[in-house]
Amino acid sequence: MSQNRRNRTAYDKRNRTDYRRQNDFYVYGNTVRRLEPGWEEERPVKKPHHEVRKNRDKAHHMSAGYVLFLTVALCAAAWILVNYVQLRAELTSLTESVAGKQSQLNYLKVSNDENYNRIVSGIDLEEIKRIALGELGMIYAQEGQIIEYENDVRDYMRQVTEDN
Repeated sequence: MSQNRRNRTAYDKRNRTDYRRQNDFYVYGNTVRRLEPGWEEERPVKKPHHEVRKNRDKAHHMSAGYVLFLTVALCAAAWILVNYVQLRAELTSLTESVAGKQSQLNYLKVSNDENYNRIVSGIDLEEIKRIALGELGMIYAQEGQIIEYENDVRDYMRQVTEDN
C-alpha cells in the first residue's frame, strides 16, 4: 500500500497534480458523459436591444412578393428538372435503339457475306465455259468486235443500240 501511494505521489509531483483534490474527476473515454453539478457557469441572459429585436423580426417575416418569387423559382426548377429527366429517358431510349439497329446491321452484313461466299464457292467456271461453248454455241470474240469506250465519270455504261 505504501509503495502504491509513493508511486502515485511521485506521479502527482511530476505532473503537478494532487490526487487528493476534491474538484478533480477522471473521464473515461474521449467524451464527457455527464458533467458534475457546479461545474457549469451560468451566465446571465441579456435581453437584446429593441432595434436588434425589431431587425430579427423583420428578417423572419416573409412578404407576399418574396413568397411569390420563391414559388415561381420552385416551379421553374421543377419544370427544368422534369424536362431534363424526360430528355435523359429519350436519349437512353434512342441509344438503345441505335445499338439494336447496329446489331441488326452487323448480323445482316455477316449473313450477306456468308451467302455471297457460299454462292461464289458453288460456281464452277469450267462448267460454265463448257456449257457456253459446247451446248449454247458461243465463241470467243474476234479482233475488231471489241469496241472500247471512254467514260469520264467513274460509273458503268449500258449499250442501248448497236452503233457501227
